[in-house]
Amino acid sequence: MIRIFLIITFILSVANCQQSGKIKLIASLPGSVDEVSGIELIPNSDLVWMINDSGNSNTLYGYDIVSNSIERTIRISNAMNRDWEDLATDTLGNLYIGDFGNNKNKRKDLTIYGITGLLNNTNDELEASVTTFTFEDQKKFPPKSKKFNFDVEAFIHLNDHFYLFTKNRSSKFDGVFKVYRIPAEEGHFTAELIDQYSFCDQKKECQITSSAIHHDTGTLALLSSNKVWLLKNYHQDRFFSGDILTIELDHHSQKESITFKSLNEIYIADERYGIEGGNLYSLKLPSH
Repeated sequence: MIRIFLIITFILSVANCQQSGKIKLIASLPGSVDEVSGIELIPNSDLVWMINDSGNSNTLYGYDIVSNSIERTIRISNAMNRDWEDLATDTLGNLYIGDFGNNKNKRKDLTIYGITGLLNNTNDELEASVTTFTFEDQKKFPPKSKKFNFDVEAFIHLNDHFYLFTKNRSSKFDGVFKVYRIPAEEGHFTAELIDQYSFCDQKKECQITSSAIHHDTGTLALLSSNKVWLLKNYHQDRFFSGDILTIELDHHSQKESITFKSLNEIYIADERYGIEGGNLYSLKLPSH
């Protein structure tokens, strides 16, 4: 039986500060990525890689900011888009697709697809490695509505592991989200619960919708509809043990995607909803 290392982290134990940030509109995205749910920059690529949400094709898009156009489309031959929710990359430039959207908390086919050699391959169809998993603390599919905390829209790759951040959909929302860890390998695994935390308790503002990590510094970014949280100086993979900066965006939309452009700038994208959204934004980060 897998031993559970569950750490209850108190807000008063870390340096937690807050400031406002103004996002800048970069572009209205092409219609083919109207429901963008994940974006990622990888080394030595001029493109922003994007995926769409559930109900769309099993396609990876390479978006060029300068021309505001999709320059590459790659079909993942051995994948379905059940509910693609986030993209992640490792230090080698491999790309990972998180098919783990789980709104009703009843899925048993949660999957991460890995794409290697993306920049050295000009094919418009690639086969992915496959990692599947289940949560170690989920016993019912679905659980009672007050325990709906098994949806995932955010993950990162770090030190040969994937880290998953849940989107709390509980009927009695308290802001608490969970952090799970699984090996970044092919095969089936039990996702180990390693932590849980709460930034705030307002449902529309506090649900985690995407994440990104700056691999050179370890800075972790978590996104909601109107906030970015930056986590620094943490110990190993105890992400909430260090400094936490809350950035209030003063801008509400269905933000689903975040990635680092540089240490001091991130890109954010939101889904199109009616005449709103469907945009790519940049946000300058504090230098300290």
